[in-house]
Amino acid sequence: MSSVPPSSRHIISILVEDRYGELARIVGLFSGRGYNIDSLAVNQSIEPGMSRVVLTTRGDAQVVEQILKQVNKLVRVHKVRHLVGEGHLERELCVATVRAGSARAREELERVIKLTGARVLAYSATSFTVEATGTSNDIEQFIELVRPLGVRDLVRSAPIALSRAGAEGEAQPEPASSSAAE
Repeated sequence: MSSVPPSSRHIISILVEDRYGELARIVGLFSGRGYNIDSLAVNQSIEPGMSRVVLTTRGDAQVVEQILKQVNKLVRVHKVRHLVGEGHLERELCVATVRAGSARAREELERVIKLTGARVLAYSATSFTVEATGTSNDIEQFIELVRPLGVRDLVRSAPIALSRAGAEGEAQPEPASSSAAE
């Protein structure tokens, strides 16, 4: 396995049968071995009867290799991927209510929204609820930009991630046949 900086962040995608107790088994595997889950997102997948678990954890190459081996041993786990480098796309969602009672504060918030690509979900005379999506770093930057304005409330999702189209291990589409157009 390639050299990975100690305690670096890792994203693991797990395709598991959508059955009672499967998430508990995965989480139990981590806690039983002393591994921490930094974030967790779970939802149904496009495959009937399957769920996708996307989690982030920290550790060196040995720890991650051990995690991947242990998760792969779970009976109802169908696929485990360690999403690294440029071979995947990752997004988080952040919804924040930001104070903006003065004209100057509204102008500054408007500047942050334009800079980050965020969008306004709701507003009142004194505050705006804003949605930002992006990588974990993008969301960190967004939070740091709105913090001085006064964040009244904030919720942040766990990262979700998917292998890039054409990334190693992904099925390539069959080329269209010219006779199919006839």
